[in-house]
Amino acid sequence: MKVLVTGAAGFIGFHVSRYLCERGDIVVGIDNLNDYYDPALKQARLEQLSLLDGFSFQKIDIVDSSGLENLFSIEEFDRVVHLAAQAGVRYSLENPQAYIDANLVGFTNILECCRHHKIQHLVYASSSSVYGANTAMPFSIHHNVDHPVSLYAATKKANELMAHTYSHLFRLPTTGLRFFTVYGPWGRPDMAMFLFTKAILEGKPIQVFNQGKMRRDFTYIDDIVEGVVRVLDRVAAPNLDWSSEQPDSATSSAPYRLYNIGNNNPVELMTLIETIEKALGKTAKKEMLPIQPGDVPATYADVDDLIRDVGFKPETSIETGVGRFVEWYMQHYLR
Repeated sequence: MKVLVTGAAGFIGFHVSRYLCERGDIVVGIDNLNDYYDPALKQARLEQLSLLDGFSFQKIDIVDSSGLENLFSIEEFDRVVHLAAQAGVRYSLENPQAYIDANLVGFTNILECCRHHKIQHLVYASSSSVYGANTAMPFSIHHNVDHPVSLYAATKKANELMAHTYSHLFRLPTTGLRFFTVYGPWGRPDMAMFLFTKAILEGKPIQVFNQGKMRRDFTYIDDIVEGVVRVLDRVAAPNLDWSSEQPDSATSSAPYRLYNIGNNNPVELMTLIETIEKALGKTAKKEMLPIQPGDVPATYADVDDLIRDVGFKPETSIETGVGRFVEWYMQHYLR
């Protein structure tokens, strides 16, 4: 297949692009290489991808509708994996416009290009943050998610609604993936795993929010990628049993699907810190703080639908995943 991967210089986009190339697909990656976090890390990822057969890269911002349209016209993609977005919950309190531009305007541009160029399947990143104020655990794709607690979460919920509209009106097959706290080698510097590792090695205090009582369904990057590609290969189809009188939010009479991709095993923040300390052989200095606006106290993914439909369940343990991340960090930054 020829696959467009948006956000290819990002954490998940890099790993998905590499996986697709290594199995023989042709991958065109795009990214705007913004400075939300260190662009040098994005460039280093692209350098790795440039070594692979079948990969090419263009610097394009998804907000640029004419640039996207030109790309789709020339390349004639079969499928699209849309991972480009303005990420981060806390940053959405500081710069809301960035989320409107990338996550709403940019996503509209992707939908329009997929519609007009008869894309076989659009797979796009949603987020566990859409569960917002929900406390029923584990989080199920069949639950109502109408109470986001950050603008980032609201834009991701909006993406799911926008995708459904295009699936309904234009029969564009779309699948949204709600990712749960992704971590691993080449990870984002604004995420806890990276921040904690860096601070501990430098002897600086780490900020521990919600007094360490935060629980997250940490999901290792290889598991995320396996889920993304399996879903990409299974084109979204209508649910023939869908009822308008008792509508299921995860499926539709249109070719539309939603899935959680999470480890199905929440880990307390203090356990994560202890695991990093053990991998580094150093003890963290901790600054205990209250929960931050926009954060939720816990996430926990129900992955039954993912298992049923694509035969996959993330299972990498936190000990294995943290060990691999720390090994990469030491090689990349301390060599």
